[in-house]
Amino acid sequence: MDTQSFLFSVFCFLFYFLSGEPQVVEGTRLSWTSSPFGFKPKMLFAFGDSYADTGNTKIAVTRSWHFPYGITFPGKPSGRFSDGFVSTDFVAGYLGMKTPIPYRWRKELSGRVKYGLNFAYGGTGVFDTLVAEPNMTTQIDFLQQLINDSVYTKRVLRTSVALVSLAGNDYNYYLETNGSATAFPGFIQSVVNQLMVNMKRIHDLGVRKIGVMSLIPLGCTPQNTAGSSFQRCNETENDLVMLHNNLLLQAVNTLNQQTNSTLFFIIDLHNAFSTVFNGTETHQGSPTFENPFEPCCFGVTEGFSCGSVDENGENKYTLCSNPKTKLFWDGNHPTSDGWRAIYSTPAFQNTLKQFIG
Repeated sequence: MDTQSFLFSVFCFLFYFLSGEPQVVEGTRLSWTSSPFGFKPKMLFAFGDSYADTGNTKIAVTRSWHFPYGITFPGKPSGRFSDGFVSTDFVAGYLGMKTPIPYRWRKELSGRVKYGLNFAYGGTGVFDTLVAEPNMTTQIDFLQQLINDSVYTKRVLRTSVALVSLAGNDYNYYLETNGSATAFPGFIQSVVNQLMVNMKRIHDLGVRKIGVMSLIPLGCTPQNTAGSSFQRCNETENDLVMLHNNLLLQAVNTLNQQTNSTLFFIIDLHNAFSTVFNGTETHQGSPTFENPFEPCCFGVTEGFSCGSVDENGENKYTLCSNPKTKLFWDGNHPTSDGWRAIYSTPAFQNTLKQFIG
């Protein structure tokens, strides 16, 4: 079954269901972001995928260590899935701290470990995916091992917060491995259930507050709008996103009830993206984009993507003249200015306050 037919089948089902190795780039504090509050967490931990990864994923399995990634910051590939900054950089800047270093550089930059670590790996999910990198359970295992090795103590971790990113790789894997349409809602439930287990475990290890990002409207990414010349979203896929986000809200509410707290919360990435897509007012000085669905960097034909080269070393992608004019960098990831616009929305700003509230 092709993807279009599969998604149509899912839509029909959901209608009834819903009716019922390079040098590490040191983290930097973004000069134009800072927390307006007196209390500031001392450590930030990041878990998840490419929306949070700042350099963990190996060169052999990712394009993010190859040109033209990183052309805006730091001027060369840094392992970030963008031309510059990603969500972790902006969250760290909001908290008034430098971006936590990638876990893979913990020994080379051991003096920075006291400020937190980034455990996120691009292409991963809560379960195993097509990318042979640590899933979220294993990422949390890494933190557990550091506690066992006395790198961190529970007392120290009480001053920390966690950013959790789940951008949809589990669902891409489901589609790629011919998962059935009728079983898709149940799989979404299993993903959210595992995400709930992961968040609870991070908290039980001692992290004070955990913010998990909601899914963006995946049907509006360039990967899914390319077929309409970047003009129309795939609303069937967006319906699946809404199911995920509704279940995630239930999961977060359950965790807060179980702990009699408000230590778990959702970072509203979905509404932040929707605000930018719709071109509505965000924040003074934040960028706007003429066509938010069209990426800066994209493969010349199907089968190629941003950064692709052929056997002769010839580039097989197109690159815009100015990434600042684009919301998306490639088929799935925002540009640095795209992330800045998202960060500047009321939806994103208001939920970030819960890190320090």
